[in-house]
Amino acid sequence: MNLRHAVLPLMVATLLSSAPLLVDAAERGLQGRDLATMDRYSSPTLSPEGRYLVFAKRVVDFAADSSSTGLWIEDLFARDAAPPRRLTPEGWSVNSPSFSPDGRHVYFLSAKSGRSQLHAIPVAGGEPRQLTDVPVDIGTYHVAPTGDRVAFSADAFIDCGSDLACTRTRLDETGKRKASGVVYDELFIRHWDTWGDGRRNQLFVAPLGDAPATRAVAVSGALEGDVPSKPFGGGADYTWAPDGQSLVASMRVAGRGEPWSTNFDLYRLPANGEGMPVNLTEGNPAWDAEPVFSEDGTTLYYRAMKRAGFEADRSGLMAMDLASGDVREIAPDWDRSADGIVLSADGRTIYTTAQDTGEHPMFAVDIASGDVREVVGDGTVSNVQLAGPTLAFTRNTMATGDQIITTGPDAAQLREITPSAAQMLGDDVGFGEYEQFNFKGWNNETVHGYVVKPWNYEEGRDYPVAFLIHGGPQGSFGDGWSYRWNPQTYAGQGYAVVMIDFHGSTGYGQAFTDAISQHWGDRPLEDLQKGWAAALERYDFLDGDNACALGASYGGYMVNWIAGNWNEPWKCLVNHDGVFDTRSMGYVTEELWFTEWENGGTPYENPEAYERFNPVNHVSKWRVPMLVVQGEKDYRVPVDQGISTFTALQRKGIESKFLYFPDENHWVLKPNNSVLWHDTVNAWLKQHIGQ
Repeated sequence: MNLRHAVLPLMVATLLSSAPLLVDAAERGLQGRDLATMDRYSSPTLSPEGRYLVFAKRVVDFAADSSSTGLWIEDLFARDAAPPRRLTPEGWSVNSPSFSPDGRHVYFLSAKSGRSQLHAIPVAGGEPRQLTDVPVDIGTYHVAPTGDRVAFSADAFIDCGSDLACTRTRLDETGKRKASGVVYDELFIRHWDTWGDGRRNQLFVAPLGDAPATRAVAVSGALEGDVPSKPFGGGADYTWAPDGQSLVASMRVAGRGEPWSTNFDLYRLPANGEGMPVNLTEGNPAWDAEPVFSEDGTTLYYRAMKRAGFEADRSGLMAMDLASGDVREIAPDWDRSADGIVLSADGRTIYTTAQDTGEHPMFAVDIASGDVREVVGDGTVSNVQLAGPTLAFTRNTMATGDQIITTGPDAAQLREITPSAAQMLGDDVGFGEYEQFNFKGWNNETVHGYVVKPWNYEEGRDYPVAFLIHGGPQGSFGDGWSYRWNPQTYAGQGYAVVMIDFHGSTGYGQAFTDAISQHWGDRPLEDLQKGWAAALERYDFLDGDNACALGASYGGYMVNWIAGNWNEPWKCLVNHDGVFDTRSMGYVTEELWFTEWENGGTPYENPEAYERFNPVNHVSKWRVPMLVVQGEKDYRVPVDQGISTFTALQRKGIESKFLYFPDENHWVLKPNNSVLWHDTVNAWLKQHIGQ
């Protein structure tokens, strides 16, 4: 591409960083070790009347390479504004808080007994009481509206039925076998980061009484599928009906075609385990998810996609009349993809979040009219809760980290319950100011990006640049906080950062997202090239002759692609878990719907599509030094892709390094591994662009 014609004037620049960054008082910028060791806040949970807020606080023991999570509670109605107090005892690591229907107890999961089981603790404090003692780990749970039973998910063998001891015995016997070989006769043989052993996530219902429940009834075992879905499903995949007689769960029942199917349906399951499941959304061949009942049980709300085989389709808000089965979309003209469903007390409004032009606000959707209004903007909002007069949620930005916030339903005044990253780290750590900009990209359409200044920015200086390329490919960096790819860690090294939300990114309308499919190497590349040129034209502190490009997943693919198709600007490259050979990827990845949708079919049905933008075909033009990072347990972009990349570099005599994690998946999650990742990447950048 001729960059002379790609330098276009910027149309809009909006300063979004409003937090006090305290750069003048700072002694250093944000470091990878800060991310790995700082406290993390999550899981805001409200009592039924909205008075009490419970949330989770994770603390890292870096020396032990481990973490533990406790629950904290705040009385939001108290006049003394006392700080939150710890609810669960020291020495307990817990997760998944929820309130009892009467609001007097908080439920949670903990493996204190040796297996993950359900516990309860009084809101006033005291000793936790164990409520279940089943032979397997409980993954997720929902207590019945009546409070006398709990539905929970557990990995179990379907043919064991309700006998969870059968699953435990079979697992124990497998561990004693002398032969290690396993015979498979269908996919998945492995999924995300785990080899299959025949178990499924299944739903069970157990009684809650004075003694811990040791038995449960299987309610989803008649269906060959996982609830929650693997690998990223959670408690939102199923819910109790208000009368407590049944549950509705989102499940993919696809048999041998499961790896190339995205057809999740909503099934009604009798809570007593008797009778057959009923498919409520059989007519939709795509993804139906996150069921939520109206208070009277007559309407089922949920999210649905329309195109089979595509996991990044627009997710619309749906309402089903359970008596007639009639379904309507609530806001069909809203060109955003809803993330969740929280009903207002009067049943007239859905609160949800959605990516929107580089941010992730909270919206209120009128159920009758479909009108949509923004409730909370600026940054990334998630984990929305509503009870009584209280609205609670998590929000982060590139400058603040995750914070728990409460307000009223109108969000007129926000109250920060937990500290920001800057407050936790202190005045000696500075953050880079950042700005969103836009330009004309592929097809002369508006494309957005962000530029982040170095933490120690001074007017009149030029700064080396870290050019970050997001994964997905249907994703977005946006104004949010990450514990893996955080632009502030590069700003913390003294670099400027440029990020482009190329065609394929989410939050700009479904047509924009769709534009990348079967166009991995042309439309996004044109956006990256034009965005780079536009940023250089706009921001005179960017040293365009001293820059490195970095990316993971699809971003790693793009690093491999630009190594052979746009390598002029870069002093170095970083490729984390990136695709090297798209044809090989089509045969070795686990969820086949991904490569088949993105390439318009299988590798044998449409081989030309797999070769059109295949980095392996351009290795002869590689010349830029590259750091390759790969996790052994990454079965989405398996290890052969990273090894092949490094082999090609070494065989060509290109300066290169290979950072290998035998115990990590598509992400680097362990604290010490995270620090090693950041240290290695930063050392690679320093070697090639200084600072």
